[in-house]
Parts: sequence; C-alpha cells; structure tokens
Amino acid sequence: MLTELRVRDFAIIDALNVEFQPGLNAITGETGAGKSILLDAISLLLGDRADAGLVRAGCERAQIEGVFALDEQRSPQVDHVLTEHGLENEDPRQIILAREVRSAGRAICRVNGRAVGQAVLRQLGELLIDAHGQSEHLSLLRPREHINLLDTYAGTWPQRREVATLVASLRETRREIDTLVSETRERARRVDMLKFQLEEIRAARLKPNEEEALSAEHLRLANAETLSEHAEAAHAALYESAPDSPAALDQIAKASRALGALARYDKQFEEYARQLADATAVIDDVARSVRAYREAIEFSPQRLRTVEARLEALKKLKRKYGESIPAVMAYADEAEAELARIENSDAALEALRAREKALAAEVARAAIALSRKRQEAAERLGREVEVELVDLRMGDARFAVGFDFESGEDGLILPAAELKRLTGLRGAPVANPVRVDVSGLDRVSFLIAPNPGEGFKPLVKVASGGETARLMLAIQTVLSRSASTPTLIFDEIDQGIGGRVGAVVGQKLWKLARGHQVLCVTHLPQLAAYAAVHLRVEKVARDQRTTTSIRALGRKERVEELAQMLGTSGRTGTQGAEQLLREADEHRRTAA
Repeated sequence: MLTELRVRDFAIIDALNVEFQPGLNAITGETGAGKSILLDAISLLLGDRADAGLVRAGCERAQIEGVFALDEQRSPQVDHVLTEHGLENEDPRQIILAREVRSAGRAICRVNGRAVGQAVLRQLGELLIDAHGQSEHLSLLRPREHINLLDTYAGTWPQRREVATLVASLRETRREIDTLVSETRERARRVDMLKFQLEEIRAARLKPNEEEALSAEHLRLANAETLSEHAEAAHAALYESAPDSPAALDQIAKASRALGALARYDKQFEEYARQLADATAVIDDVARSVRAYREAIEFSPQRLRTVEARLEALKKLKRKYGESIPAVMAYADEAEAELARIENSDAALEALRAREKALAAEVARAAIALSRKRQEAAERLGREVEVELVDLRMGDARFAVGFDFESGEDGLILPAAELKRLTGLRGAPVANPVRVDVSGLDRVSFLIAPNPGEGFKPLVKVASGGETARLMLAIQTVLSRSASTPTLIFDEIDQGIGGRVGAVVGQKLWKLARGHQVLCVTHLPQLAAYAAVHLRVEKVARDQRTTTSIRALGRKERVEELAQMLGTSGRTGTQGAEQLLREADEHRRTAA
C-alpha cells in the first residue's frame, strides 16, 4: 500500500507531500490543477521512462519518493526481488522507492536509498501498484492485449509460461533439424577435408618425443667429424702418453705413488693418497667412455638426409595443424571425433526428430490444457461483466470472449476430438496442423452485443463514448478483483459517465477498495462521495510562479468541494453535497 508520496520540482509541482490511506482515496480538482501530474509522478516510481522535460523550469532535478507498506503476502515477494538483485530490506514492513530526473537528461532509480536499474524499479512496481489510467483502460480496445487480461483473470500465467518454455524448446529443436538438413553438402565437404587431414597425420606415424630425439641426432650427424676430433683429443690427453707429452692418467699415477711414500712418514698424506686414487679411477672411466664414444661416431650422409627429411615433414605438419607434435596429435583426435559426429549425423537427425515429436506432444498437451482453462474462465468473465453492466444501466448488453485459431505448416497435429471442440468455439472448421506460439493455441478477443437483437461485435467497434466508458469500467472492475497488487489506481475511468451512473461507479470502487487501496482521479461528485479520504488538488500562483498543492479535506471542506463539482452554489449546492454523503454512508452501512 502506498502510504506517502513526496514530490519536488516535478512539472508544475514545487514541493508536495501526500499521505494516502487504506480504502478509496478520491482525488479531485479543476482541470489542469495537476491531478494527472501526480499520477505521472507515481508512474515514474513504477519504472516508466523518464523525460528531462518533466523537471520544473529553472530547477536542476526532479525528485519523487514513495513509501510503501508491505503486508505478509507482499513482503516475501519483494524480498525475493531484492535478493535477486543483491539488495536487502532492513524493515520488512515497508520499502521506499525513489526516482530522480535531472534536467541534463540523466535519471537515477533508488530502492531504500541504493541506486538500481530501471528494470528493478519496474519489477517492484508491478508487485505494488496496478495503474488503470486512460491509456491503460483504452488498452482494452487493443485485441492483442485481451489474451493477457484473460490470463490475469484466469490465473493461467504459470501454464502460459510452461507453454512458452516448451514452444521455445520445440523451435530450437526444429532449428537444429533444419541446420542438419540444410548443411548436407557442407558436411560432405567437411568429411572429405577431415579424412584427408587424418590420413596425412596418421601416415606420419607421429610419436610424442620424436622431434626432440631427431633434432639431437641431426646435431650429432651434422657435426660428426668435429665430434670425433674432440673425442680423440680428449682420450689422448687422458690416456695416451707420448715422449714429449705424458698422459694425464700417467702423471696422476706418478703423483699417487709419491703421496703413498709421503704417507709412510706423515699420516696426513694418507687421505690425499686415497682421494688421488679415486680421481685416477674416475679419469680412467672418463677415458674409456670417450674412447667408446669416439669409436661409435659414424659420419653417414644418407642418415643425415633421412633425419632432415623427417624433421621437415614434422615442421610442415606443425605449420598446418599445431605448434608442436603433441598439438598436431591432439588436432587429429579432435578431427576424428568431429568426423564421427558428422558420419553419425543420420543418427543425430533421427534423435532430433524423435525429440521434436515428443516436444510437439508436450506442447499440444500443455496448450490444450491452457486453452480449456481459458475457456472456462472466459465463461465466468462474461457472466461477471454482464452483472456489472446491469448495475451500470446496460442490462441488455451481452459480453463474451471470442476464440479463434490458425492453421499453418509449422503448427501441431491435434487429436480429432480437440479439433471438433475448437471448431465449435470459432464456428468454422479448424484444420491440422494448428499453429501454437508462446501464448498458446488461442487468439482471444473481447466481444460485445450492446443492444438486444444485435450480434456480438469486437469491442473496438463500440461507437458510443458513454457505453465504451461503462464497458471499460465493468471489465476493469471484474479484472481488478483478481488483481493481487495491493494498490489500484484509476485515472478518470468515469470519463463519459453521467451523474445517474456515477453513484453506481462509486459503489463499485468502494466495494473494490474493501480488498485493495484504491486511488481514483475523478470529476464525478457521486463517485467522490464514496471515498474514505477526499484529496483536493489545487493550482496556485506564488511569487509569480504556478505550483500545485494537495490536501485532505475535512467534512465541511468536502461538502464545499462536492457542491462545486455538482455545479451548484449556496444552500442548494450544500444540500446536494450533504445528500450525496448521506447516501454513500447509508450504502456503506447497508453493505457492511
């Protein structure tokens, strides 16, 4: 429930603070005083698009803030939205929405003081207020909106969302089938290419560490002569003695004998002698290894050419398939897997067709169930609207919900019994396949027969302004009963309705206000008399600027306001206003 609205520097509003009460709140005032501007401010709190032109002339920004009281039903839903967007509500009993519009064009949305996106504000607004302004109730004249209104009345939105989800899955499956079918040639070309690549890679018989081993062998083969020379020199220096150049091994052996002799006289040389003996053994091993390496070296131009050719082949494969031999081998594995998938595309297509068939059956089941619930609700809606029309002096009018269905190649095959039922609804044969979209099978339109003997016509073709207004009110009254939002706003829904019906309109809104907070902008005194709270909007000039103010009226001021709305003055006007209030009080007592 909207408990408080604060507006600053918005349109012709300087500063305004309005407190709303439970029940029916009537908002009255002369034309142009700012009543609709007040509702425009509330619309911004609900997430409507902001316009910099709404900022009061000469001001930098417009500010709007609304305080909403939350009941036990609404609080968990609001908390869910807040949690979804990483927000918290410290006080579960209320929430504060705010909107700031700057003259430079930027707009800021806030929830409990924290900046949020416009979509978050809109999501919360849908939970808190349901606005029926002139543009909203005229949406009843747009047939594409009728199915949404019927689903709201019938409570079938969960089933509709199920249908939408299934239809989306069915469409995606059909797109996958179309892709498989349409890409037959491309797949054939891809198969040929993958087979060629796999044959090229497999023919190479790659090994993970082959390139490194070949590179090392190539280095040895290309430098065989140099390696042999160095090995020979090393072996000679270590092992082979010459008259002018004794070998290292012989020199160390000589030193080792001398140290042994020293050790016989001085024990400290025993350790040195042992170390030198160990070194002799090491040098002997190195000399033998160098000799074996020298003897194994073989200069083979043919082997060198073979290794170079293999390395070039590996390099070519890396240029085409990967940066390394393991990457080339991984590419081969991926190509093999893709080839298997493509070669098994017939099986995949068969599986997709089976999935399409199963999904189509699910869509048909869900869409038929949704259609039946809508039709049951449509009958109830027709009866309830006609009851309302009786009260609004249109007792001879009849209201109905029309259903139509379309055939199409992309539709679904429905059972014969279901086709027969659909034919009865539209009065013309329905042929398979029947088209189903995210809203289901039905194409819904509201129909009216205003006068006896006339057939049903689309609501858009009702010509009389007064009749249109009363039809709108009857339908909105019925639809609003099923609304779960705590606050309902009606902006001049009484337009085109005369005083004789005004009291009935007031009674209906008062009855509606027993389960909702209702804010109603009205020009009818007969309606305003039923309000629990009467708010008057006034436009005043102050300091050569025009501004809007609003205040709650006491009993005496209310009588004066109703008298002015009746267009009478003096004692006659006062008596008329008093009579309206007494009649409203009496109706409330009787109804209670």
